[in-house]
Amino acid sequence: MDSERKPTQSWSVHRWLAITLQAIIAVGLAFSVYERQWLNTVVIAGILFVTVLPALLSRRLDIFVPPELELLTIAFVFAALFLGETRDYYNRYWWWDIALHTTSGGLLGVLGLLLVYVLNENPRIDLQMRPGFVAFFAFCFAVAVGAMWEIFEFAMDNFFGTNMQKPMFDDPSGLTDTMWDLIVDTLGALVVSALGYLYMKRGVESVVERWIRRFIDGNPRLFSRH
Repeated sequence: MDSERKPTQSWSVHRWLAITLQAIIAVGLAFSVYERQWLNTVVIAGILFVTVLPALLSRRLDIFVPPELELLTIAFVFAALFLGETRDYYNRYWWWDIALHTTSGGLLGVLGLLLVYVLNENPRIDLQMRPGFVAFFAFCFAVAVGAMWEIFEFAMDNFFGTNMQKPMFDDPSGLTDTMWDLIVDTLGALVVSALGYLYMKRGVESVVERWIRRFIDGNPRLFSRH
């Protein structure tokens, strides 16, 4: 077993925190079944499946995913879908949607940075990109996915009568909500992209770069020269 994949105390803490969040979702699922709220049951079951998906894909594809990143993904799904949708936190707390979109912008920035950084570091791919372009790609990737999500929300509300675009400041059209979502998505992506740039250009390491380095070190077969 690769040293990066060996269980450590830190790994155990992150794993137990992830299991705790999944257990809370499972309890919510059990209550929904008990109360015969079948639509809610289907939604919560889907949320639970999404939280175990990273681990399933990691084992299926034999890819090491840093436990911190896996926990952050599960926590985001827990906050956005379980608390936000099934526990109505979006309506209870006006700032909930803004906070989650800021977080999603950062997570998407990490994903974009990871994708292009892996290509840049892979010796089997003759591709060398400047730090500025890598950071710019990560930023554009995160903003583009955020914009696609807003289109999805608009389509769901108009074609299926949902309420994914939460009206804000007495604006029933949802335009204000969409613009704030895009703004905070952009801010989150900008912060992560800037951190990535500083690491590649000046060697200033942040938690994002440690995750990327651990991903590369934990998946040597993806970066083998043979």
